[in-house]
Formats: sequence, C-alpha cells, structure tokens
Amino acid sequence: MYLADYHIHSDWSPDGQFSMEDMAEAAVRAGLSEICFTDHIELLAIHTATRRTFDFSVPLEAYRRVREKMKGRITVRFGFELGEAPRDFPYAEEVLRQLPETDFIIGSEHQLEGIYEGDDLYFCAAHDPVTAREQILEYLELVEKLAKWGKFSVLGHLTLPLRYMNENNGLHMTFDGFEAEVEEVFRDLISRGCGIEVNTNRGNDPLPGKKWLELYRRCGGEIVTLGSDAHSPKYVGCCIREGQELLRACGFTDFCTFERMKPVFHRL
Repeated sequence: MYLADYHIHSDWSPDGQFSMEDMAEAAVRAGLSEICFTDHIELLAIHTATRRTFDFSVPLEAYRRVREKMKGRITVRFGFELGEAPRDFPYAEEVLRQLPETDFIIGSEHQLEGIYEGDDLYFCAAHDPVTAREQILEYLELVEKLAKWGKFSVLGHLTLPLRYMNENNGLHMTFDGFEAEVEEVFRDLISRGCGIEVNTNRGNDPLPGKKWLELYRRCGGEIVTLGSDAHSPKYVGCCIREGQELLRACGFTDFCTFERMKPVFHRL
C-alpha cells in the first residue's frame, strides 16, 4: 500500500513547533511512502488588511536538507497551504509568483468576513446552531470564490468549520442543507483542474466526509489527496490508511500525490 500524507506543517508555519526533520522522521516511523510539507502562507493578518511578507528561502533550505537526508527512506515533496486568497486575489497571485519551485499548493479558507472582520474560525466559530448555519454559508461563499479562482492544486478541508463548531464547541453540525453550494464548489474546482483533499483531521471526523466525497465523485471529481494536517510528529500519517479505505468506499479507485504541480495517480 502506497501511503502519502499531503498536509504536514513544520516550524515555519506560525502554529508549528517541530522541524521538517522531526516531521519526516515521524513519517518514516509511521510507514509512509511519501510526504509533502504544506506550511502556512496566510496572506493577511487576522482582523486587518495588513499584507504579510514571506522569506521563502528559509523553508526551501530546510526542505533541501531534509530531502537529502531522507533520500532512499521516503519521498519528500515541497508545498504550501495558501490561506485567505479571496481577501486579496492580486496579492495572492503576487505571492505565488515569488514561490520557489513547488510541488503542491493547498487552497484554504480559515477566516470569516462581515461582522467577524477576518477573524479565524478557531476563535470565532459558533456555539449555537442558528449562528453556525450562518457561518457555514458565509464560509462556503468564500470557498466558492476560491474555487472560481482556482490557482492551486487542491481545496483544503472543505468542511473545516465543523472542526471548531463540533470538536471545540460541542455542537453537532453538518453541511446538510448546503448541497447546492457544495456542488457548485466542486464543479468550479473540476472545471479548473483542481482537486480536493481528504483531511484526516488528526483522527477526528474526516473533512469532508463520505456524503460529500460521493457528491464530488458524481460531479466527475478524480483528483483527491490525503493529509493528516499534522502540526506535531504525533499526528504524521494519522488515519491515512483509513482515509484510503473511505475513498474506496466512495467509489474512488485512485488517490493523488503531486510533483511539480502535476497530479500523480496511485491505485487505492
């Protein structure tokens, strides 16, 4: 079984504490065949339109050292998780032009606009069902803008609000009732050659789950990656095997890794 974790953060991410070497060694221990580092590029500071600047030479040098050290033990790829592009698409494209040679980019939304003024879902996720549904709709409107833009490899953790609403705040929300919005996202992604990820969510409910993966497949989606969203060695490779089983149960025959921004298909 070819096992690949395509959502891993190192200490270059603002919320990461462990080096690329630490994370790669954990991947070897977990029996993985391939990993991709996807450190955060959050374009704008929370609550402001302040543009962040990035020194990509730092993660690139760390990646080159780890790739050389891990040669013959595991395949290591270099990517990023690009967050909040809809808040400033021209700046997002400017940042993409600054990237070194990259294998893979996750497009993600973590922040809400409107009355939340760009606050991160981690901090502002709803505690009641009515507000939660309002937030899910606003989140999906942002994700739809991101999907129409489509300058990335896969859409990250489609049902992300549920991580915070349910796991942190004790709700029992789903995306049921938003089928039309999700289908529109999928069709725009597919038309632009983008895929989705199954975020194994460090062993919690996968993001997205079976219902939405089956909808993606019915829409003609084929490009799917698997990623743990690990920020520490403990979670590297977490539930990647189970993620492959989920994809098989949804009718998929392959999953993807990426090399130089091109999908590589692997039989499940």
